[in-house]
Amino acid sequence: MITSSANGKVKQVMNLTKKAKARKESRLFVAEGLRMFKEIPRDRIENLFVSESFLKNPEGRKVIGSMNYEEVADDVFKTMSDTATPQGVLALVKQYAYTIDDILDRPGPALLMILDTIQDPGNLGTILRAGEGAGITGVVMNDTTADIYNPKVIRSTMGSVCRVPFVYTAGLPETLAKIKKRGVRLYAAHLSGRNNYEKEDYTVDTGFLIGNEAGGLSDETAAMADTYVKIPMMGKVESLNAAVAASVLMFEAARQRRN
Repeated sequence: MITSSANGKVKQVMNLTKKAKARKESRLFVAEGLRMFKEIPRDRIENLFVSESFLKNPEGRKVIGSMNYEEVADDVFKTMSDTATPQGVLALVKQYAYTIDDILDRPGPALLMILDTIQDPGNLGTILRAGEGAGITGVVMNDTTADIYNPKVIRSTMGSVCRVPFVYTAGLPETLAKIKKRGVRLYAAHLSGRNNYEKEDYTVDTGFLIGNEAGGLSDETAAMADTYVKIPMMGKVESLNAAVAASVLMFEAARQRRN
């Protein structure tokens, strides 16, 4: 049993939780909680840590089955945890690696979410989770978007991070040009939008551009859109949260494709 927070494995977990650089260098991320543990493919788990209390619960032992694990004293596990009320199970998981071609070569019409400097981890996680529900085929992000392996993002995805392919790009305009050459039509929710969003046809290869929470899309990214659309609103509301706007667009595309 690990009984000291000075243990090297405990320090590794804490480092991966707090530092994007450590996650990038190790190609690992931290997934905490029973729900996330159940969602992760077993072959991607590098290390599994469980608290002594978790192991005393027959259901806990049943969940981990015959997997190898490290038992951790409750007080030390609380130190490792990034949550206020730890559930007693935490895994170090091998990161995923996709290319833009992996995403564009998927069968059926593309439905892409293209994110320009989304900063809030909750927004990023929600877009992935809602996107899986809406049937998106991938997420493309510039390298100033939040780290998808941030523990807050991982929790928000509720497992979708294991199933929705995604890529980061240092040159978003160049990547968008490649996407357009593959026949994907790009839409940006924009104040200059001519048509309401539901008037467009999203049954063909489609990509939605979603901008930064405070500044929206950069001019350079917005210029790559084939069409500006608007989300009409009542009252005095001028704009929507990035994840909400993304969800409105994704589920309209899903509705059209069902019909």
